[in-house]
Amino acid sequence: MSPAGVEPPRGPGGLLGPAEIRDLAARLGVAPTKKLGQNFVHDPNTVRRIVTAAGLAPEDVALEVGPGLGSLTLALLPVAAHVHAVEIDPVLAGALPETAARHAGPDAGRLTVHRADALRIGAAELADPAPTALVANLPYNVAVPVVLHLLAELPSLRHGLVMVQKEVADRLVAGPGSKVYGVPSVKLAWYARARAAGKVPPNVFWPVPNVDSGLVAFTRREPPRPEVPRERVFAVVDAAFAQRRKTLRAALAGWAGGADRAAAALTAAGVDPGARGESLTVEQFAAIAASAPAAAPNAQ
Repeated sequence: MSPAGVEPPRGPGGLLGPAEIRDLAARLGVAPTKKLGQNFVHDPNTVRRIVTAAGLAPEDVALEVGPGLGSLTLALLPVAAHVHAVEIDPVLAGALPETAARHAGPDAGRLTVHRADALRIGAAELADPAPTALVANLPYNVAVPVVLHLLAELPSLRHGLVMVQKEVADRLVAGPGSKVYGVPSVKLAWYARARAAGKVPPNVFWPVPNVDSGLVAFTRREPPRPEVPRERVFAVVDAAFAQRRKTLRAALAGWAGGADRAAAALTAAGVDPGARGESLTVEQFAAIAASAPAAAPNAQ
């Protein structure tokens, strides 16, 4: 922790710049780890850009995952009604309130820090007040599972903006027919409309990653077939892309209890059994799940 009575220098506008990031990390004895996918943003202009692109309204309650040393947190506090910061690293979680108090002034009172795993946290822990917007620089190694978990667990989330590895960003926003369209693309589309919101160069991070990052914006929507259980739809998606080179008749044979049963379900859904998963919309996957034979997983 910082020595008593000694306030670390502030970056531009109260945000953390490269010197402040390294100084704070040294004070805490923190070194970024690949295991936790940690790459700390040290450029104030980048965090301002993220917050602006997130389009937060004054009443929005922001959820930040992996706040790290607090770069993005400090930019969120003045513009959100409240900020929930979920941090798995105990040292970083313990230091964040002090960082906010030193740099954000009275806005620090809007912060709640949760020492928790974002893949396990649920609505009960984040209920007061409930988050309405996810704004985060997500650890590369868990980005997709975190986004999907939070959208499933937090119906209060209406929109968001996340920074992820550029390759992951491309997958999340891909549409049918794209070479990178796959499971993440379809599952995110079940919850929300997503779009690419820009690219972020490696040099704004410490340590510098060997890849670009991308911004993905999303807005929650009603599922295309709300009467069909999400688990049933996702079982079809997983099966279709597990063998993406095969036709759907063959790829869904295991799921349906046989190739003929798969073909019948596809035909009933208005989908060509000779098509491949990469050509289908989320609406078509939902239609297939709705016509699932009794033997199919999650069909009951």
